[in-house]
Amino acid sequence: MSSLPSPAPSAVRRRLILLTLCVSLFMAMLDNTVVNTALPTIERKLGAGISDLQWIVDGYSLALSALMLTASTVGDMFGRRRAFVAGLALFAVGSTVCALSRDVNVLISGRVLQGAGAAAFMPGTLSIIRQVYADERERSTAIGIWAGVSGLGLGLGPLVGGPLVDHFGWPSVFWINVPVGMAGVIAGMLLIPESKDRAGRGLDITGQLLAVAGIGAGVYATIEGPVRGWSDPAVTGLYIGAGVVLLLFVLVERRSRTPMLDLDFFRDRIFAGSVLAGLFLYLGMFSVLYFLSLWLQVVLGWSPTGAGLVIMPAMVVVACVTPLAGWLTGRIGGGWPMAAGLVCSAFALYGLTRYGTGASYRHFWWLLPVIGMGMGLTITPITATVLDRVPAARAGMASAVSNTARELGGVLGVAVLGSVLSSRMAERLRERLTAAGVPASERDRLVAATTGGTGRPQAGLGAGARLSHAVNGAFVDGLHLAELSGCAILLAGALLAVALVRGGRGPAPGSRGGKSGELDTSDAHDDTDGRATVAT
Repeated sequence: MSSLPSPAPSAVRRRLILLTLCVSLFMAMLDNTVVNTALPTIERKLGAGISDLQWIVDGYSLALSALMLTASTVGDMFGRRRAFVAGLALFAVGSTVCALSRDVNVLISGRVLQGAGAAAFMPGTLSIIRQVYADERERSTAIGIWAGVSGLGLGLGPLVGGPLVDHFGWPSVFWINVPVGMAGVIAGMLLIPESKDRAGRGLDITGQLLAVAGIGAGVYATIEGPVRGWSDPAVTGLYIGAGVVLLLFVLVERRSRTPMLDLDFFRDRIFAGSVLAGLFLYLGMFSVLYFLSLWLQVVLGWSPTGAGLVIMPAMVVVACVTPLAGWLTGRIGGGWPMAAGLVCSAFALYGLTRYGTGASYRHFWWLLPVIGMGMGLTITPITATVLDRVPAARAGMASAVSNTARELGGVLGVAVLGSVLSSRMAERLRERLTAAGVPASERDRLVAATTGGTGRPQAGLGAGARLSHAVNGAFVDGLHLAELSGCAILLAGALLAVALVRGGRGPAPGSRGGKSGELDTSDAHDDTDGRATVAT
């Protein structure tokens, strides 16, 4: 049963609520990319290896993607303000754990807590805006500000993280979340009116547990494969287990009265193609920020601040291109812009393979706007087409499905391409050390130290510049293979976009959806409010 409507907040209070929601959202989106600039420093300070760095990135995204759909239902049923405040508090606790960590495993645990907290409060930001802004024009303006802040958080992550790491150390990228999170908790309790809607809702506990277990097992096996060996019984067993669990997930969702994932959406080829295009984009491209930061700082010797400034042009171009992509989608449909963006991104990754240990900014600067153009051309058509293909009352869940697929693509991208990098790096480093006459026992120890989670071996081993050169060269060899693999993934996504989405304009047959991206604002059905999530 829905809660009774409360009196409309005053104009001043509405602005303060919007400020609270946007600052909290900005913090969560910032955390997607701000940590990348701190990874090389964390590697040195905590003795982290390649697989550890992958888990530091994926711990956050994995929890966020796995819990977001269920978290939105929890907010609907038990109170959206309550879920928002609890999520912010958990995010602040996770940030504190990360900042105080002096062990890699503790840091990864803190990142998982951060992701769980973000999954709890992010879906509520849009639904609360829809609740407090009764006037359609005011609501449209507020949602526009909300969307802009979301993209700004992703774009400013590298720029904010670099100076923080340089001047205050790597824990500072986590400490900044604590006062912001606690201020959001206090403001949320004082300003945001409570709302809930239990009508026809239920928690899909079985589906949620199966999704977390299946995705978690697959990601863990992919990250640990290069460390343990791909034929290791634990790795193969995890892959088999992940496949069985995810098959059970599909069966459970098909039978559930209130599934966390409505599989009927995927009967529409245009909807399915758009969601897959988003997954392939993040699978092939999102991890480039992770790899690029390591390459700039570890191999080329840039400072965290310098690395952040290098990445910024790509994000600026994303912000500039997305309106153009929306205009194109409204006129020719989403398939061709998606395909063009994915091809553009693939070209950028291929271009990066031309540069290695001796690269300078004047060599590769031109590829950074190309990266931004590819992402900008793809993201908006995906969001618009997904929302266009479902009834207006289901737009929130459709947005959540698309958003979760992109987050999952980012998780898998870091895991899969990181494993490709790590495997090739270990192979090439072993060859280089053999050629340098390093004894077999020492050679195996250095390879394990570099790729398996005990840190890079440059310091304290008496190897000097020669070993450092070997490690950096092996890293670049692995990086190039990962980039080529990402290029292939993006081209496959472009083919899917052409095959499945091309020619798809307007709502699906039987859909009551209106204009592309328009959410249902009527009072007849409240399904959208609790399910809508960030669509950057």
